[in-house]
Amino acid sequence: MSLKQYQVDAFTHHAFKGNPAAVVVSHRPLADALMRDMAAENNLSETAYVYPDGDAWNIRWFTPTVEVDLCGHATLASAWVLATEYGLLEKEPDGVDIVFNSRSGELRVRVEGESITLDFPAQEVKAQALPEVIAEGLGVNPNKAQCYKAQITNGNYIVILPDEAAVAALAPDMSLLEQIQDGGIIATAEGVEADFVSRFFGPFYGIPEDPVTGSAHCSLAPYWARVLEQNQLWARQISARGGDLQCRVGGDRVFMTGRAVTVSETEWRL
Repeated sequence: MSLKQYQVDAFTHHAFKGNPAAVVVSHRPLADALMRDMAAENNLSETAYVYPDGDAWNIRWFTPTVEVDLCGHATLASAWVLATEYGLLEKEPDGVDIVFNSRSGELRVRVEGESITLDFPAQEVKAQALPEVIAEGLGVNPNKAQCYKAQITNGNYIVILPDEAAVAALAPDMSLLEQIQDGGIIATAEGVEADFVSRFFGPFYGIPEDPVTGSAHCSLAPYWARVLEQNQLWARQISARGGDLQCRVGGDRVFMTGRAVTVSETEWRL
């Protein structure tokens, strides 16, 4: 059996920036063990597997170690591959709407030209005490940081820092952060140029630091929309590769717009 795979840099319009995702489109479901092995072989933060599901598409996401419930950048990458490599945008040049069925329910993506907009569920956050192991792992003073947790299964911890410089300066101790076994850790602050910035650490998912994390903005965008009193937000994830998202909060949905670049096409021989 042979399977075609595309590697896409998401939330960027420059190759080798943003967050790389592998996208495999098949005619039917693949075995779980095979998807896990392929994702481990890729060793990217996410590999997305897509196949037709009626008028929609089924999508699943795997890190090198686990399957996840929601992934933004690999969904954006998958929509880009379907729109460009599989001709959906050619059939509807004014814009194509793609529906994915996933473990997090129905997800809609709109592709117009080079603009890709994810329609994802918003995640409520609740204030809580900053766990000592996270404070030590990030190297932050717990008296100068607020903590929230997304109210979903294995919701991410959100640590609010004083400013963008404090987020950029973090040098986490992963041996401590990997003790967190119920979600990732997001460090965020109001931005200098962008409305807010963030970094995402996910040793629970086998990802020390994720370059750009769309799903994290399902909780970040609603939080900052309330704090900044605006529903339109420019977000920047300040990892080494970096990436930008235009976010809009509308009711119980978060709309995240970005771009993508296909950097390679390969073939699995199995």
